[in-house]
Amino acid sequence: MNVIEKIIAKHAGKDTVTVGEELTVSVDLAIGHDVTAPMAIEQFYKIGVSKVYDPKKIALVSDHNVPCSSVNSRLQHKALEDFSDAFGVHYFGRSEGVIHQIIKEEGLYKKGDIIVGADSHTCTAGALGAVAIPVGSTEMAAVMALGSIDIEVPSTELIHIVGTLNKGVYAKDVILHVIGKFGTNGFTDKAVIFTGNCIHEMTQDDKMTLSNMMIEMGAMIGYIDQGDEPIGPVAVEHIIQAEAIVPCAACPSSPGNVKPIEEIEEVKINQAVLGSCTNGRYSDMKIAAEVLRDKKIAKNVTMIVFPASKSIAERMDDEGLTKIFRNAGAIVTNPGCGPCFGAHQGLLSKDDVAVSSTNRNFPGRMGHKEASIYLASPRVVAESAVLGYITRPGTVMPLEVEDGEN
Repeated sequence: MNVIEKIIAKHAGKDTVTVGEELTVSVDLAIGHDVTAPMAIEQFYKIGVSKVYDPKKIALVSDHNVPCSSVNSRLQHKALEDFSDAFGVHYFGRSEGVIHQIIKEEGLYKKGDIIVGADSHTCTAGALGAVAIPVGSTEMAAVMALGSIDIEVPSTELIHIVGTLNKGVYAKDVILHVIGKFGTNGFTDKAVIFTGNCIHEMTQDDKMTLSNMMIEMGAMIGYIDQGDEPIGPVAVEHIIQAEAIVPCAACPSSPGNVKPIEEIEEVKINQAVLGSCTNGRYSDMKIAAEVLRDKKIAKNVTMIVFPASKSIAERMDDEGLTKIFRNAGAIVTNPGCGPCFGAHQGLLSKDDVAVSSTNRNFPGRMGHKEASIYLASPRVVAESAVLGYITRPGTVMPLEVEDGEN
């Protein structure tokens, strides 16, 4: 068995499992947010049980509409608050941050755990060696009641990233390159493991960026090799040379429509978005702030910065990054999902063009369905904000003086 199959087998109480086998596994953590959890809570009450399987193993977070963008969003928050009061589950509702960042910072899971989440980017936890499975709200309700889930053991494919990344190439470029190469359906219903010396040398922040977007290539489970045990047998292996990866962007309107930045340079923008569960961590903020230090955002560009958690926001304040952003003309919001979800805090109109560090650029994702969204690294977002058009890293600030981490 490979490392993922071993985790599944352990949680199924079996010595071995095989691809395609249907079984029931225990769940170490169930998570939901203010958009998906209210529906799960409604279904939970319909089940008719009197308690959750373990209140310490359920976490609910209000992050998509914080502060509330409508009366309905306030009702969604209240549903989570009331459920937490009734059953004692974890609840984070005061703009603590995005669900995937919060559960990591709070230490609610560890390597080898199985996490079930009513959010497609639950796969972010794969960066720490957990098996994270996204589910719908109805399935989430059953997990909260029973503490288990029925799954089919997926086939596993391995992606080796070997060599050294060039300057100006970041984890966001790596995952976009892979999605562009294999497509948004390239690994549908499969488990995918990233490995190789390039991956092992990445920071935990970078690994979370990679795992966060593995759902965008269809993966049922996204996992980052921790380098501390053999991976084991897999169905297919792919090898990608790190030196071949260039700064790139996902162009409208799919994460799979990936092109090198040099092919789309000088596309005019009027919004730059930095943050989210993909690239809202401190290292991302540091990279962008160094670019914006003592500079101004282009006249016709609105830049929105939203850190992934309260602790990140506090560090930004303590180390002067917030001031750098505001002095440059950016709008720094409270921690949360910001405009990524398309509810508030910076929505686009029909003719708007945005470059964003978020994870999806589907039509209507961030406002009007005819708006154009380009997904790129925080470095590209920051440099493009200064110039008013998409540009390659190193144009505004030489790569040699960067005080960040690739």
